[in-house]
Amino acid sequence: MSKFDTKALMVSPHPDDAEIQAGGTIARWVKEGHRVVYVLCTSGDKGTDDPKMTPRRLAKMREKEQMDAARILGVSEVEFLRYHDGELEDTREFLGNLVHAIRFYRPEIVMAPDPYRTKFFQHRDHRMAGIAALDAVYPYSRDRLHFPEHEKEGLKPHKVAEIYFYGPDEPETFVDITDTMNLKIKSVLAHVCQMGNGRDVKKWMQQRAAETGKKAKVKYAEGFRRLVARR
Repeated sequence: MSKFDTKALMVSPHPDDAEIQAGGTIARWVKEGHRVVYVLCTSGDKGTDDPKMTPRRLAKMREKEQMDAARILGVSEVEFLRYHDGELEDTREFLGNLVHAIRFYRPEIVMAPDPYRTKFFQHRDHRMAGIAALDAVYPYSRDRLHFPEHEKEGLKPHKVAEIYFYGPDEPETFVDITDTMNLKIKSVLAHVCQMGNGRDVKKWMQQRAAETGKKAKVKYAEGFRRLVARR
């Protein structure tokens, strides 16, 4: 039996990031019998061009869509931190929330945005989430004297084995998602308020996964920058 309680903890800056970036991988791991959990950093309350939409209404809508998408992949546990979209900062509070989640769920792998990509535009929230997730893995969740209040809740330090950074400039770790591609597409399309023309989104996702698949020599794949955490 694995010493880890959870296969992976997905740190997602906004609703839909987990599914777009790693939905096929998540579905594959769940199908293999593993537990995957989400930490949703913001509720995406700014992501609209609808002049009648309000942040509060949008956040509620996107959280529901996130739960629908997660269930499609077999993920039932989504922890909502509810920071405001575009206002995620590398604060001690945010870091502490991620450390708490790592110590609570005790994952083998933490998945997070690659904060150091340079070849394309990246949302600030992604950079902040990636940096905080990296720090939360090492050294903060490992060393018991960081956030000692967690120990009072019965949470022990935890050593994550690996980080999978998604959205890197040059992926070098690939996961074959050929058998879970349809689940990935379905989960992304569950984010109704963001996806617009579903047919175009499906085509874009297939093309993107096929391009990555060529590098992995499979039909469809997702790519990551893998970092083995210092033990």
